[in-house]
Amino acid sequence: MPFIHPINPANANAEVASTLSAVKGKLGMVPNLFATLAHAPTVLKGYLGLADTLGGGRLTSAQREIIALAVGQANACQYCLSAHTLLGQGAGLNSNDIAQARNGNAATRLDAALAGLSRKLTEQRGKLDSSDLEAYRHAGVDDGLMLEVVAAVALNTLTNYANHVAGTEVDFPAVKV
Repeated sequence: MPFIHPINPANANAEVASTLSAVKGKLGMVPNLFATLAHAPTVLKGYLGLADTLGGGRLTSAQREIIALAVGQANACQYCLSAHTLLGQGAGLNSNDIAQARNGNAATRLDAALAGLSRKLTEQRGKLDSSDLEAYRHAGVDDGLMLEVVAAVALNTLTNYANHVAGTEVDFPAVKV
């Protein structure tokens, strides 16, 4: 049961309605998470802006989904795990890829490093030691990619925490945490 109910786009002010309409145009629906974030329009716009910006970075859509799944599992967010399982499939991940990502791993060396880094950043609240950094660098995660991963972890942590606080109702095929 939601603690913060999603905003009905039909009852939203013009700015929020426009933003949610753009989301619907892009995704074909307005996910409950976005309708919930709409209570704070600057948060919704900030989330959408950072997500859009990261989409133009070096991480592929599949790698961004691997990161989202690793972070969602570390933060035990059923909403995000459900959403990113579906989105991950759309980005080309199969069920084994999704299971590996949730465990902080992946099929390729670079993707495994990205998943492991994401999981470790989440679990250790961003505190890595020099041996961690060296291992990720050795696997192909240069400084630029490392910072993109930090941003993706922050973006996914935002949604994980928002879903925990709001009790967002899962509107994707539900997966278990």
